Amino acid sequence: MLSQAKSSPDITNYLAYIFSNRQLPTEFDFRAEDMQIIRSSAAINLKNSVKTAYRTIPEANQSYIRASVLHCLEDPNSQIRNFAGNVITEIVQRGGILGWPELLPQLLSLAGNDRGNTSPEAQEGAMGALAKVCEDSKKPLDKDYQGQRPLDVIIPKLLNISSSPIARVRAYALASINSFIPQKPQALMVSLDTLLARLFQLANDPSDDVRRNVCRSFVQLVDVRADKVLPHMGGLVDYMVVQQRNTEDPGLALEAAEFWLCIGENDELCASLGPYLHKIVPVLLESMVYSEEDVLRLEGGADDANEEDKAEDLKPHFAKSKSARAATNGQDHSVGINGGGGKSYDLAAMHEDDDLSEGEIEEDDDDNADPEDRWSLRKCSAAALDVLASVFHEPVFAITLPYLKENLRHSDWPNREAAVLALGAVADGCLDAVTPHLPDLVPYLISMLSDPEPVVRQITCWSLGRYSAWASHLKDPNDKAQYFVPMMEGILNRMLDNNKRVQEAAASAFANLEEKATKELTPYCKFIIPQFVRCFAKYKDKNMFILYDCVQTLAEHVGPGLQHQELIELLMPAIIQRWNKVSDQSRELFPLLECLSFVATALSQDFAPFAGPIFTRCVRIIHQNLEEYLVAVNNQGIDKPDKDFLVTSLDLLSAVIQALEGQSGELVATTQPRFFDLLMFCMEDPSNDVRQSSYALLGDSAIHIFPHLQPLLPSLMPVLIQQLDLDSIPDEELDTGFSVINNACWSCGEIAINQLQGMAPYVEELYQRLLIILCNAESPPSVNENAAIALGRLGVGCSQELATHLAEFAKPFLQIMEPIDNTDEKGQAFLGFNCTVERNPQAMGDCLLDYFKAIAAYDKRAIREESVYTSFQRVLAGYKALIPDFDAFVSQLPAKDQQTLRANYIL
Repeated sequence: MLSQAKSSPDITNYLAYIFSNRQLPTEFDFRAEDMQIIRSSAAINLKNSVKTAYRTIPEANQSYIRASVLHCLEDPNSQIRNFAGNVITEIVQRGGILGWPELLPQLLSLAGNDRGNTSPEAQEGAMGALAKVCEDSKKPLDKDYQGQRPLDVIIPKLLNISSSPIARVRAYALASINSFIPQKPQALMVSLDTLLARLFQLANDPSDDVRRNVCRSFVQLVDVRADKVLPHMGGLVDYMVVQQRNTEDPGLALEAAEFWLCIGENDELCASLGPYLHKIVPVLLESMVYSEEDVLRLEGGADDANEEDKAEDLKPHFAKSKSARAATNGQDHSVGINGGGGKSYDLAAMHEDDDLSEGEIEEDDDDNADPEDRWSLRKCSAAALDVLASVFHEPVFAITLPYLKENLRHSDWPNREAAVLALGAVADGCLDAVTPHLPDLVPYLISMLSDPEPVVRQITCWSLGRYSAWASHLKDPNDKAQYFVPMMEGILNRMLDNNKRVQEAAASAFANLEEKATKELTPYCKFIIPQFVRCFAKYKDKNMFILYDCVQTLAEHVGPGLQHQELIELLMPAIIQRWNKVSDQSRELFPLLECLSFVATALSQDFAPFAGPIFTRCVRIIHQNLEEYLVAVNNQGIDKPDKDFLVTSLDLLSAVIQALEGQSGELVATTQPRFFDLLMFCMEDPSNDVRQSSYALLGDSAIHIFPHLQPLLPSLMPVLIQQLDLDSIPDEELDTGFSVINNACWSCGEIAINQLQGMAPYVEELYQRLLIILCNAESPPSVNENAAIALGRLGVGCSQELATHLAEFAKPFLQIMEPIDNTDEKGQAFLGFNCTVERNPQAMGDCLLDYFKAIAAYDKRAIREESVYTSFQRVLAGYKALIPDFDAFVSQLPAKDQQTLRANYIL
């Protein structure tokens, strides 16, 4: 019946009529509470209709909808007003600002009570709707429409409305202004002084909603105009401390706590908090204790290790973006890494406070969510303490220490837990100050791993992990035996806790310990691996993800330390058992494939017995994904497959080929569908992540199985050359686009050094593409470096073809090569460059001295290939014969370079 009704051209009119009328004709005889549900349902359906088909609704019907929802803003029921605002903002989003030009003036007039007779309900409804429009349409409201920007009118009006006698209207007005602060529109920037004055007027407003938005305003102003906040820091500190201690409104307290976090991360303002630490740190410590409600939810946590995870407990898992091939000089020039993060604010908190009348539909909220899973006052305070400790160090610990002494042994577990959290929070910033106390603190923390409360065991794992760097780097063997070994064993034992959250915290802490201890863990693998195997047997699905991280982090850092048969015979059957259980469609494959990549690299040739089925399955997953993608492209109703299956499979194939080296050729040769056919499809995939991993695999194939790759080069090289086009990177994909080009340049160099003279058909196109990359100042350093090395290696086999271009590329080549460490790749690049110079020595012109400096700077001890050294010698001998007064020319070099050249080469 509903689907039949939806097919009616007037369905939106019916919905709008039902929504906007408190009473339907008497023959329906609905009770008031039933009517409330009916109207709410009509509003939801109306909003969905607007969302999916607003532009197809006839103009007359659109007008009726707009009039009806405006009428609903005056409804005495707050939820109906709220639904009206939802429909209004949806109409604006679908029809545009100009599609309803009278809306904004009407909302502003109603919210501001311009006529003097607007009901409080209508003022609140209009301002609530306007707040939604401001939040959802920030950019359109700041656009120029025939010389006018809506914000030029809206911002001054909102500032006036923020003094409304109605608390909810004041709060909505401030919330609307807060929507725009991060975008720094001109209309707001010119009114900042007025805004600041209004904020100070509203600072002691009786409404928690208003004060919550005052706090939020100051937090956002820190990011956009720190200079406006700085003169008021003393008063703001006192104000935020008071607001954070508001036990009646956790939301208000959280907004105040955000202020410290924001200031601490602001380079301009962080130092200004120094004089007030004695006020700030205590309130942060107070706020880190679980609330009474949270204590009731958490206390006496169950032993749930044998319970299967619920589907909703398993959060979506995404493959980690594989970073571009490491810069050739070993420096971190990774591109596409986004370490940014932040909390998005919305109006939900204000709408949740609406009192529900009988029959109203309660919207979802997270009040009953696990306190461990949500951003909270406790977490924010701990994060702020961490930031302040990193800025001020010892003074923060001096204030924290009495609190720790009082609460670490407290009889109430929430106080013990908060003290452990505080100790962990100051670990990074105050380590020097904490270190003298660690011989006492660490053993006590280890003892707390046996606390009867799971929540305390959980936070203790995290805190110990924060101090694992100190323990793992102790020099004295006795100290290491007294502190590091018990810490490691304690966390390992908690990985088998009967509480899942403790398992998760322990596994995460152990992964942290692995990062800090690195190769120091090698002697302990015989204890670690058996514990991991027990975890594989005990863990349910969710914690398996963090266990994979533990295994791969250990493999990454101890590497060959795992190449012992007894360890392999323990670890690999456990991983393979899980591998066989996980389906090709499960997202658990992502971390499992990543884990196996590190294990394969660590085991090297010892991975061979397990490689065949793993290699075959990865190829099958790639083939399936590509086929599913082609089907989806040709059928709009079918969802496209997840590209992460491609990325992680390609990365594992790379790891297997690296591990087995030449032995992997047989796997490639016998694979069906053909390995390189699939790789070529992936090299042309629209996803940057897929192409980035594809070119990494191409380069590894060139290094380890070139005889199998070589026959396919006529098909693969045109694809690679096309990828080297900088113009093909969209502006919004620069980071990941450069990562793809970085790997393409690297793989090009690996192919060139193996194919040698066979690269001749591709030299001209490759040269033109690589030169553009070399000369592009916007390219990340690693991209420039890999392009220069690829060009140099190309010269090893094709110096004759490159010689005619030498004058054009010599200078940028030498500039880019200068800071790169003296690796084999750099040596090969210079070998090719030297061969090219020998073909056309006159082309070096005014950069000849730079060339001689580069030769002098190249450490002779780092030259592992004799051919590289002899090519330097030949070049110098050639120029000695070519330049009439060679000694005078060389004397233009710095004395140190002259001395090095004469010492290393026969001049």
